Amino acid sequence: MKVVEEVQVRFPPAEVLVVNDGSADLTSEKAKACGVMVLDLPFNLGIGGAMQAGYKYAYEKGYDIVVQVDGDGQHDPKEIPKLLESLKEKQVDMVIGSRFITHSAYKISIMRRLGSYILSGVISCLIKQKITDPTAGFRAANRKAIRLFAFYYPQDYPEPEVLVLLSKSGLKIAEVLVKMKQRYSGESSITKIRSIYYMVKVLLAIFVDCFKKAPLLE
Repeated sequence: MKVVEEVQVRFPPAEVLVVNDGSADLTSEKAKACGVMVLDLPFNLGIGGAMQAGYKYAYEKGYDIVVQVDGDGQHDPKEIPKLLESLKEKQVDMVIGSRFITHSAYKISIMRRLGSYILSGVISCLIKQKITDPTAGFRAANRKAIRLFAFYYPQDYPEPEVLVLLSKSGLKIAEVLVKMKQRYSGESSITKIRSIYYMVKVLLAIFVDCFKKAPLLE
Protein backbone atom coordinates (compact mmCIF):
# COMPACT_ATOMS: atom_id res chain seq x y z
CA MET A 1 0.00 0.00 0.00
CA LYS A 2 2.96 2.27 -0.58
CA VAL A 3 1.09 4.17 -3.31
CA VAL A 4 -1.84 4.92 -1.00
CA GLU A 5 0.49 6.12 1.74
CA GLU A 6 2.38 8.36 -0.69
CA VAL A 7 -0.84 9.98 -1.90
CA GLN A 8 -1.93 10.58 1.70
CA VAL A 9 1.42 12.20 2.54
CA ARG A 10 2.06 14.11 -0.69
CA PHE A 11 -1.51 15.26 -1.33
CA PRO A 12 -3.45 15.26 1.97
CA PRO A 13 -6.64 16.86 0.51
CA ALA A 14 -7.29 13.76 -1.59
CA GLU A 15 -10.07 11.36 -0.67
CA VAL A 16 -8.57 8.08 -1.80
CA LEU A 17 -10.58 5.26 -3.37
CA VAL A 18 -8.91 1.92 -4.05
CA VAL A 19 -10.67 -0.22 -6.65
CA ASN A 20 -9.98 -3.84 -5.80
CA ASP A 21 -10.60 -5.69 -9.06
CA GLY A 22 -11.47 -9.09 -7.63
CA SER A 23 -8.01 -9.52 -6.15
CA ALA A 24 -7.48 -12.66 -4.10
CA ASP A 25 -4.58 -11.21 -2.09
CA LEU A 26 -4.73 -8.81 0.86
CA THR A 27 -5.21 -5.66 -1.24
CA SER A 28 -8.60 -4.84 0.28
CA GLU A 29 -7.55 -5.45 3.87
CA LYS A 30 -4.32 -3.46 3.56
CA ALA A 31 -6.08 -0.54 1.88
CA LYS A 32 -8.77 -0.41 4.56
CA ALA A 33 -6.04 -0.47 7.20
CA CYS A 34 -4.74 2.77 5.65
CA GLY A 35 -8.12 4.35 6.34
CA VAL A 36 -9.17 4.82 2.72
CA MET A 37 -12.33 3.87 0.84
CA VAL A 38 -12.23 0.52 -0.93
CA LEU A 39 -14.49 -0.63 -3.74
CA ASP A 40 -14.39 -4.44 -3.79
CA LEU A 41 -15.52 -5.85 -7.13
CA PRO A 42 -17.03 -9.37 -6.89
CA PHE A 43 -14.74 -10.71 -9.61
CA ASN A 44 -12.06 -9.49 -12.00
CA LEU A 45 -13.49 -7.09 -14.60
CA GLY A 46 -10.21 -6.01 -16.17
CA ILE A 47 -8.78 -2.51 -16.31
CA GLY A 48 -11.69 -0.99 -18.22
CA GLY A 49 -14.34 -2.39 -15.91
CA ALA A 50 -12.40 -1.47 -12.80
CA MET A 51 -11.88 2.10 -14.03
CA GLN A 52 -15.53 2.51 -14.90
CA ALA A 53 -16.53 1.22 -11.48
CA GLY A 54 -14.35 3.89 -9.93
CA TYR A 55 -15.88 6.60 -12.09
CA LYS A 56 -19.41 5.38 -11.32
CA TYR A 57 -18.61 5.67 -7.64
CA ALA A 58 -17.25 9.20 -8.12
CA TYR A 59 -20.27 10.23 -10.19
CA GLU A 60 -22.82 8.87 -7.73
CA LYS A 61 -21.00 10.45 -4.77
CA GLY A 62 -20.95 13.84 -6.49
CA TYR A 63 -17.20 14.35 -6.92
CA ASP A 64 -16.19 17.22 -9.19
CA ILE A 65 -12.65 16.00 -9.96
CA VAL A 66 -11.07 12.55 -10.16
CA VAL A 67 -7.33 11.84 -10.43
CA GLN A 68 -6.26 8.40 -11.67
CA VAL A 69 -3.14 6.97 -10.02
CA ASP A 70 -1.84 3.52 -10.97
CA GLY A 71 -1.03 1.10 -8.19
CA ASP A 72 2.44 0.18 -9.49
CA GLY A 73 4.21 3.28 -8.17
CA GLN A 74 5.00 4.98 -11.48
CA HIS A 75 2.84 8.02 -10.79
CA ASP A 76 4.32 10.49 -8.34
CA PRO A 77 1.63 12.05 -6.10
CA LYS A 78 3.77 15.21 -5.92
CA GLU A 79 2.73 15.84 -9.52
CA ILE A 80 -1.02 15.80 -8.78
CA PRO A 81 -1.17 19.62 -8.33
CA LYS A 82 0.18 20.01 -11.88
CA LEU A 83 -2.76 18.03 -13.24
CA LEU A 84 -5.28 19.99 -11.22
CA GLU A 85 -3.78 23.36 -12.12
CA SER A 86 -3.74 22.47 -15.80
CA LEU A 87 -7.33 21.21 -15.64
CA LYS A 88 -8.43 24.60 -14.30
CA GLU A 89 -6.15 26.94 -16.24
CA LYS A 90 -6.64 25.30 -19.64
CA GLN A 91 -10.38 24.87 -19.01
CA VAL A 92 -10.44 21.31 -20.31
CA ASP A 93 -12.31 18.20 -19.25
CA MET A 94 -9.35 15.85 -18.87
CA VAL A 95 -5.62 16.34 -18.40
CA ILE A 96 -3.02 13.67 -19.16
CA GLY A 97 0.24 13.57 -17.25
CA SER A 98 2.67 13.06 -20.14
CA ARG A 99 6.20 11.65 -20.01
CA PHE A 100 7.06 12.74 -23.52
CA ILE A 101 6.15 16.40 -24.11
CA THR A 102 9.87 17.09 -23.97
CA HIS A 103 12.89 14.77 -23.83
CA SER A 104 12.54 12.51 -20.83
CA ALA A 105 14.96 10.32 -18.91
CA TYR A 106 12.13 7.90 -18.19
CA LYS A 107 13.29 4.43 -19.24
CA ILE A 108 11.08 2.56 -21.66
CA SER A 109 11.85 -0.27 -24.09
CA ILE A 110 12.36 0.52 -27.77
CA MET A 111 9.28 -1.49 -28.75
CA ARG A 112 7.07 0.24 -26.22
CA ARG A 113 8.41 3.66 -27.21
CA LEU A 114 7.81 2.88 -30.89
CA GLY A 115 4.30 1.70 -30.10
CA SER A 116 3.57 4.87 -28.15
CA TYR A 117 4.91 6.96 -31.04
CA ILE A 118 2.64 5.19 -33.54
CA LEU A 119 -0.40 5.52 -31.28
CA SER A 120 0.43 9.16 -30.70
CA GLY A 121 0.49 9.84 -34.44
CA VAL A 122 -2.72 7.95 -35.20
CA ILE A 123 -4.74 9.39 -32.32
CA SER A 124 -3.43 12.91 -32.93
CA CYS A 125 -4.67 12.69 -36.53
CA LEU A 126 -8.03 11.26 -35.55
CA ILE A 127 -8.86 13.82 -32.89
CA LYS A 128 -7.00 16.67 -34.62
CA GLN A 129 -4.91 17.44 -31.55
CA LYS A 130 -1.35 16.55 -30.65
CA ILE A 131 -1.17 13.83 -28.01
CA THR A 132 2.32 12.78 -26.91
CA ASP A 133 1.55 10.06 -24.34
CA PRO A 134 -1.70 8.25 -25.26
CA THR A 135 -1.13 5.27 -22.98
CA ALA A 136 -0.39 7.26 -19.81
CA GLY A 137 -2.81 6.45 -17.00
CA PHE A 138 -1.96 9.43 -14.80
CA ARG A 139 -4.98 11.65 -15.51
CA ALA A 140 -7.35 14.17 -13.98
CA ALA A 141 -10.98 14.46 -15.09
CA ASN A 142 -13.67 17.02 -14.31
CA ARG A 143 -17.35 16.45 -13.62
CA LYS A 144 -18.30 16.29 -17.32
CA ALA A 145 -15.72 13.58 -18.00
CA ILE A 146 -16.64 11.72 -14.82
CA ARG A 147 -20.26 11.61 -15.95
CA LEU A 148 -19.31 10.36 -19.40
CA PHE A 149 -16.99 7.66 -18.04
CA ALA A 150 -19.58 6.50 -15.51
CA PHE A 151 -21.85 5.45 -18.40
CA TYR A 152 -19.40 4.83 -21.25
CA TYR A 153 -15.88 3.52 -20.77
CA PRO A 154 -13.72 1.41 -23.13
CA GLN A 155 -13.05 -2.05 -21.77
CA ASP A 156 -10.05 -3.48 -23.61
CA TYR A 157 -7.62 -0.58 -24.23
CA PRO A 158 -9.07 2.27 -22.18
CA GLU A 159 -6.21 4.77 -22.11
CA PRO A 160 -5.94 5.36 -25.88
CA GLU A 161 -9.61 4.66 -26.63
CA VAL A 162 -10.78 7.19 -24.04
CA LEU A 163 -9.17 9.96 -26.06
CA VAL A 164 -11.32 9.15 -29.09
CA LEU A 165 -14.40 8.87 -26.85
CA LEU A 166 -13.76 12.30 -25.34
CA SER A 167 -13.20 13.90 -28.74
CA LYS A 168 -16.37 12.39 -30.23
CA SER A 169 -18.31 13.60 -27.19
CA GLY A 170 -17.09 17.18 -27.63
CA LEU A 171 -14.99 17.21 -24.47
CA LYS A 172 -11.59 18.90 -24.30
CA ILE A 173 -8.23 17.28 -23.58
CA ALA A 174 -4.84 18.68 -22.57
CA GLU A 175 -1.44 17.31 -21.54
CA VAL A 176 1.01 18.52 -18.92
CA LEU A 177 4.59 17.34 -18.48
CA VAL A 178 5.12 15.22 -15.36
CA LYS A 179 7.95 13.20 -13.93
CA MET A 180 7.29 9.51 -13.52
CA LYS A 181 9.13 6.88 -11.55
CA GLN A 182 10.01 3.35 -12.53
CA ARG A 183 7.38 0.91 -11.26
CA TYR A 184 8.27 -0.73 -7.97
CA SER A 185 5.56 -3.36 -8.00
CA GLY A 186 3.73 -5.43 -10.58
CA GLU A 187 4.56 -5.96 -14.22
CA SER A 188 3.13 -4.43 -17.36
CA SER A 189 0.64 -6.61 -19.22
CA ILE A 190 2.27 -5.42 -22.46
CA THR A 191 5.47 -7.47 -22.75
CA LYS A 192 8.01 -7.13 -25.53
CA ILE A 193 6.64 -10.22 -27.25
CA ARG A 194 3.07 -8.95 -27.07
CA SER A 195 3.89 -5.39 -28.19
CA ILE A 196 3.08 -5.95 -31.88
CA TYR A 197 -0.08 -7.90 -31.05
CA TYR A 198 -1.15 -5.11 -28.70
CA MET A 199 -0.50 -2.45 -31.34
CA VAL A 200 -2.60 -4.21 -33.97
CA LYS A 201 -5.52 -4.77 -31.60
CA VAL A 202 -5.53 -1.29 -30.08
CA LEU A 203 -5.36 0.36 -33.50
CA LEU A 204 -8.25 -1.82 -34.67
CA ALA A 205 -10.24 -0.89 -31.56
CA ILE A 206 -9.57 2.81 -32.12
CA PHE A 207 -10.68 2.68 -35.75
CA VAL A 208 -13.85 0.84 -34.74
CA ASP A 209 -14.49 3.57 -32.14
CA CYS A 210 -14.34 6.14 -34.91
CA PHE A 211 -17.43 4.64 -36.54
CA LYS A 212 -19.47 4.48 -33.37
CA LYS A 213 -22.02 7.17 -32.62
CA ALA A 214 -21.12 9.71 -29.97
CA PRO A 215 -22.67 8.83 -26.58
CA LEU A 216 -25.85 10.69 -25.77
CA LEU A 217 -26.14 11.78 -22.15
CA GLU A 218 -29.16 13.67 -20.88
